[in-house]
Amino acid sequence: MKVRSLSELKTLRQALAEQAARLAAERAAAEAARREAEERLHKDRLLFERTVGMVQRLPHHGRHLARPHPPLPRPQQRELDEQAVMREALSDLFDAETLLHTDEHLSFRRPGVGPEVARKLRQGEWSLQAQVDLHGLRTDEARETLAHFIREAHKRGLRCVRVVHGKGLGSPGKTPVLKSRVHSWLVQKNEVMAFVQARPAEGGAGALVVLLRPSPHPHS
Repeated sequence: MKVRSLSELKTLRQALAEQAARLAAERAAAEAARREAEERLHKDRLLFERTVGMVQRLPHHGRHLARPHPPLPRPQQRELDEQAVMREALSDLFDAETLLHTDEHLSFRRPGVGPEVARKLRQGEWSLQAQVDLHGLRTDEARETLAHFIREAHKRGLRCVRVVHGKGLGSPGKTPVLKSRVHSWLVQKNEVMAFVQARPAEGGAGALVVLLRPSPHPHS
């Protein structure tokens, strides 16, 4: 740019000075805004720390390494209970008559259990440790009550129990329906090793003396 006169030179110098002053003012304003923002951030951080309390700062890389959440606990006890219920789903259609020994008295023995076991049961050589009375219960109630009783007795380590089912004299036609059902249910229970008809003093034809398998982990 060629300056033709002194007045033009003066005007140019004035324009350059104004431009420099404007740039300086803009830089000063930007610096003041930056400082104000930093001061405001510092005050906000102090206010947050006073409000929340001591906090642990994140690592300098600025990323939070969140630990994975532990897996939810499995409802193991509920699963075990459901499996036990499935095992105890006793069938009313199971025919146990062919498995019963009906010499002078009714009895049942698992395969491999000798006849002396039934004889000792019949003679009372095992002491009765518990009993359940199914009198007056509906079929489904009696089934569930018996299954629960046998399971709990086995858990406790009991070996000899009595099941009172009645003689069926109050049933329609005086047919001992519950009696035959109890025979069938007990045969289906793996905890049962053998059972015999009770002696007259222990209920006679209205009750059974049941021998349970030894429990591997008995508990009270």
